[in-house]
Amino acid sequence: MASSSEHHHQQRVLNAGVLGATGTVGQRFVVLLAQNPAFRIHALGASERSAGRAYRAAAKWKMSEAMPAAVADMEVRACDPAQFGGCDVVFSGLDASVAGDVERAFFEADFAVFSNAKNYRMDPLVPLCVPVVNTDHYALLAAQRAAKGLRRGFIVTNSNCSTSGLVVPLKALQDRFGPLRRVVVTTLQAISGAGYPGVASLDILDNIVPLISGEEPKMEAEVLKILGGLRADAAGCAPLADLRVSATCNRVPVVDGHTECVSVEFAAPAPPSIDEIKQCLREYTCEAQRLGCPSAPRQAIVVTDDEDRPQPRLDRNAGGGMAVTVGRIRPCPVFHVKFTLLVHNTVLGAAGASILNAEYAARKGYIVAV
Repeated sequence: MASSSEHHHQQRVLNAGVLGATGTVGQRFVVLLAQNPAFRIHALGASERSAGRAYRAAAKWKMSEAMPAAVADMEVRACDPAQFGGCDVVFSGLDASVAGDVERAFFEADFAVFSNAKNYRMDPLVPLCVPVVNTDHYALLAAQRAAKGLRRGFIVTNSNCSTSGLVVPLKALQDRFGPLRRVVVTTLQAISGAGYPGVASLDILDNIVPLISGEEPKMEAEVLKILGGLRADAAGCAPLADLRVSATCNRVPVVDGHTECVSVEFAAPAPPSIDEIKQCLREYTCEAQRLGCPSAPRQAIVVTDDEDRPQPRLDRNAGGGMAVTVGRIRPCPVFHVKFTLLVHNTVLGAAGASILNAEYAARKGYIVAV
């Protein structure tokens, strides 16, 4: 049960700014925030060429949902902290090429920044947080603020879109059955993960591209940080030292939804049974659910017994896109267990994770009112 102070924190609707609001991740932020009871869109930021224009004119709209009426006529601002006065939180959908400097400027200007970009994910003082997995890493924020002498400001990042799906069942298994020794994952990743314009149609139609540049080392490193703990003084992360992760990443002609084929070896000599593993995944819960955060899925992991599921078109919207669907759970002749999972790469894998991170932070009192 949330404490009375947590209930107090969650009542006020928070003013949100979106950086990179005209891009596809920014557009997903706009769609999700417009229907979220915890936030009000207060400011939209984009590049200099978009600044000063109405959002409807500046954004080449690519979402299947209509552009929310509340933002259509908002004037797009430059991504400058001085332009974002009154924002309680700032969500960054910026491209990594510009996110580093802009996000640091907002953080140092005492803004609470929730980033979808990769730039600060591996910083030892920055929580790399999949909000249904490792919200305990928010304990880093005190040291992060102290290092810069800030009262309100911090940066929290969410993970790579493919990592976000993988770590949810791994966390459940690690919590219940102890350390994992080896994980091998092969991904079949949707084209929306490449942004817009993304992959040229002649490269992806009737084809699979067996390389997503930089993706495999990101997955392999991020899993160790997310599933690891914190240093004893809570002034840095302590990534797992004994887990080995091998990732192979492919781009496939699917619009939304990353499919991942996973094999897991436990450190314990006697592995759990398949039934125990299914029960563990079905029973997994997280703190964001217990706090009643609006974006938290009712079921964090949906276990399907249909032998040919999960499938992107059928399962990507489970839990509003915030749940991970796991199926084909069976013994592995090389490791202990293998399964197939599906994650909605632009919801739990991107903007949705940042938004649930912010809901959690608000309920726990990490967001200090302007």
